[in-house]
Order: sequence, then structure tokens, then C-alpha cells
Amino acid sequence: MSFPWARQYEPTNGFMKFMDEKLPLPRFVYNAVGAGYPVPRNLSYFWNFGVLAGFFLMLQIVTGIVLAMHYAANAEVAFATTEHIMRDVNWGWLMRYSHANGASFFFIVVYIHIFRGLFYSSYKAPREMIWLLGVVIFLLMMATAFMGYVLPWGQMSFWGAKVITGLFGAIPLVGEPLQVWLLGGFAPDNAALNRFFSLHFLLPFVILGVVILHIWALHIPGSSNPTGVEIKKESDTLPFHPYYTAKDGFGLGVILIIFMSFVFFVPNMLGHPDNYIEANPLATPAHIVPEWYFYPFYAILRAFTFDFILSAKLWGVIAMFASILVWFFLPWLDKSPVRSGHYRPLFRKFFWFGLIPTMVVLFICGGAPAEEPYVMISQIATAYYFMHFLVILPIISSIEKPQPLPYSITESVLGTDDDAKMPAGSAATA
Repeated sequence: MSFPWARQYEPTNGFMKFMDEKLPLPRFVYNAVGAGYPVPRNLSYFWNFGVLAGFFLMLQIVTGIVLAMHYAANAEVAFATTEHIMRDVNWGWLMRYSHANGASFFFIVVYIHIFRGLFYSSYKAPREMIWLLGVVIFLLMMATAFMGYVLPWGQMSFWGAKVITGLFGAIPLVGEPLQVWLLGGFAPDNAALNRFFSLHFLLPFVILGVVILHIWALHIPGSSNPTGVEIKKESDTLPFHPYYTAKDGFGLGVILIIFMSFVFFVPNMLGHPDNYIEANPLATPAHIVPEWYFYPFYAILRAFTFDFILSAKLWGVIAMFASILVWFFLPWLDKSPVRSGHYRPLFRKFFWFGLIPTMVVLFICGGAPAEEPYVMISQIATAYYFMHFLVILPIISSIEKPQPLPYSITESVLGTDDDAKMPAGSAATA
């Protein structure tokens, strides 16, 4: 993003001048997250969650590297080495609890980040690429988290791996060979554990690379804002530092208090108790579930209970992946010229009273046993989920009458804008 009023980096001493000439890293940081990066002045705390997601990604990488130094990816000793980390390694319990709870908090802040983007239509032009890269990051997170869930080699680790990889067996013709290729055998064992450990270690660095692209794509059009109105002049912006570094710092402080409360006082609250029992291929748990942040997609997977042309299992797999892939098409499904849900009354109603309750229901059903009434409720919720994105959203964007937008970001903050070229409060193109 280039604005004529953006502050320019000026080296303050001889060493910094030398660095600026030979390796302009300080200039890059200054322009990326410093005073040289103008940001809309009306950003709310919902815009903190991108930075928080970045923090938890780095936390997962650092703690994961430390844990990998003591973990053995061998089915005979994997569970024992996990306990060794907890009991014998200095501060190992803190590393493991921070890593395990960090995954949950990573998903929490990313879910909030995604639904903020859905409400404020952050996927609309000129920010389509930012959104598409964000969906790629989410898919990589899911793959990384699933593989990490297998590594402790508890009961839920083993049977979760068996169930999820078994889904590939539903693919006609190539399904079973693909499943055997993924596991390196006919059931989760040493080969699968080694593969999952290797990929679990590698994928966070791939995520980090895509995050860099995500931020790079963000800096081209600049940040969105709660009004959806584009920046028009200098008074619409504030330098990222110190205003938003302070705001992000406050948000980080709040989330760290909550996070460390979990780590120190209820570290196992977000985990499953069966995963503290060593994996036993001969003892199937009464209720096999993934980690809690996969519950909505697990509910969609189980919502298909009858065969129709294809097997119910294959329909479930297709629907589970389609529930995320549909996000790729949002920039073209939502044709409204207005971005912010604050100025779209019909969209706002369907978002808060349709999509959000549906996701809550899917969360509940995904963690519940695969029995009635949960199966029927998840079927209804799944049908509405797809209807919201594929039917309701395109229709709303075509028929609703948006409320008048402020002329500029300055007007939305101060109530007036002396430089306005039209009467305050009149509609402006988003």
C-alpha cells in the first residue's frame, strides 16, 4: 500500500545508514509494521486477531521444536516419551501444555478472525487474494493439527488416525490403496507415526511461508475497516506504530492471561481424557471424536447416513471438504457493493441469527454421540450451512437495500468531515 503521506524511513546513525544501504531490513520492518504503514483509524479490537494468530503460530513453532528434541516417533515408545517429557524434562510439562493449549487458542483466534472477515466481507475486491490465502492457511492448520493429535499415541490418537484416514477408503477405485499409502500399512503403526511426525514438524513452516504471503497481499490494498469505506486521505489513517502496536499489545496481554490460566490451572480441560490411555488397537473407545476445533466439520461428515448414487461415507467426505472449499468462492458469490455488515440489515440478520447459531449447533453435534437427535439436528444444520453460502448469500446481495454509508472513515469516527464532497451521511461506494 502506497500513500503520499506515509512516513518515510530515515536512518538515525551511521550503522543504520549502512544497514539501509546493504540490507534494508529496518526499512522493511518500518514500512510493514511501523510508523511507515498507514492504517484506517477506526479499527476495532476485532482487527487484533490476525496479530494474535501470528503470535500463537510462533508459540507453536518454538514449543514444537523443543518437544521434538525429546519425542520418539515409534509406536513402542511414543506414549512413554510423551510422559517422559511431562515428568523428567526440565519445564517439559510447560512446553507440552503450552503446545497443546496453544493449538486450541490458535484455532480460537483464527475462527474469530475468519468470522470477522465474513461479517465485514473482507473477501471482496481488492482483497480477494488475502482471503484465499487465509483459507489455504486454515486448511494447512487442520492438516497440521490432525497429525499432531496422533503423536501422543493415546487411545484417541490411534483411533482418530484410523477413522480419519479411513475416510479416504470411501473414494472409488483408488480409495483403499490411497489409505494404505498414507498409513504405510493397513493400520496406524510405526510408518504412519513417522510420517505424521515428519509432516507435523514441516507444515508449520509452510504455514509461516503462506502467512508471509498473506501479509504481503494485505499490504497491497491495505487493511479493511468496520465501515468498508476505502481510505481517501491522510486524516483517515493512523501510523501502525505506536497506535496499533499498543492496541495489539493490550489484546495480546488479555489473551495471554486467559491462555496461561488454562496452562497453569486447567491444562487438560480442552483435551480428551481417553488420550491419556496408551493406544490399544484391541480396545475401541466408546465414542471416537477429533479435537474440539474439528467438531463442526465432523458433524457435517456424520450428517450423511444413507447411500444415494455414492455411498453415504463418500458424501460425508465430500461435504466435509466442501464446507471449507465453499469459502474460496465467497468473493464471487456475494455481489453486494457494500462490504460491512453494519450497513447491510438483511445480511446482518441472516449472519447473527442464521450462520452463527448453525455453527454453534454443529459444534455441539460434532462432539455428541452419533445418535438421535444429534444426527438429525446435524443434518438440518448442514443443509442450512450450505444454503447460507450457496443460496441465501447470493440472493441477499442482489435484493437487499443497504443503509447509507459514511463518506469517509473520518466521518465515521468524528461524525463530520470538512473535506467531504457530498453531504455527510449520504451513500458512497464501498
